[in-house]
Amino acid sequence: MFHSLSDATRLAIVLRLARGEARVADLVGELGLAQSTVSAHVACLRDCQLVAGRPEGRQIFYRLARRELIDLLASAETLLAATGNAVALCPNYGEPRPHE
Repeated sequence: MFHSLSDATRLAIVLRLARGEARVADLVGELGLAQSTVSAHVACLRDCQLVAGRPEGRQIFYRLARRELIDLLASAETLLAATGNAVALCPNYGEPRPHE
């Protein structure tokens, strides 16, 4: 699940779907990406069961499958706000330090 959210495009799709349903065509227009790119990322999110589709005629409207995802992202934002610099400077996971 976390790997699926680690990509900036997938995260942008999730954040957009947090505001309501959207078709791939809507996401393409809003994100400024190719249709094939958006479709591939939506498929990934669907495979992870984070996004669900609702067919309407020949179109599919996508939405978040679980509202808890928004709570998770809100918690991550709070944690990053509280520890952002510490995470960036962490010797185990932050930017590599030059050799002294």
